Amino acid sequence: MRAAYAWVHQAAHILNNDEGLNGCGVARRLRGLLGAMARHRSRTGYLQGAVTHFLKVSRSYWPGLFHAYDVPDLPRTNNDLEHYFGSARYHERRATGRKTASPAMVVRGSVRLVASVATRLRTFTAEDLRPGRPLEWRRLRAGLEARRQTRRTQLRFRRDPARYLAALEQGLSQLTLPP
Repeated sequence: MRAAYAWVHQAAHILNNDEGLNGCGVARRLRGLLGAMARHRSRTGYLQGAVTHFLKVSRSYWPGLFHAYDVPDLPRTNNDLEHYFGSARYHERRATGRKTASPAMVVRGSVRLVASVATRLRTFTAEDLRPGRPLEWRRLRAGLEARRQTRRTQLRFRRDPARYLAALEQGLSQLTLPP
């Protein structure tokens, strides 16, 4: 039991990265620990299955586990990311009174979540909010509008499929008739 506890404690220390190593450095240290765990797992007695599971899960997460150590200010864990998304979800529900995500969160969610995270990092002035690259801003707005139109079309179809299809047929027949 002591060996298993020490290994888990050491893995947490390595992943906490108090030394400030880059992703390769953290991966190298954790690989060494996991190798020792694999070689000596028989010392853990009835916890051997838990150690085997820990090794298996570590292998499955390995490809994306160390990217956050190379990107400054990127949250390292799903818990940190979930905090951002959970907070946005909480405020959205509080503002709208809805128990589920609003359709606006689906359509404009990418913009709202980025804005939510950014406002936690610093305050913005009116000058900061002015679009710096108007073409890119217009492209983003056009994409958001296209998604909104798609959702409106889906809603119209769900409310009255027969009327929606009749209007669609009428529009198509007007396009095919010669002027």
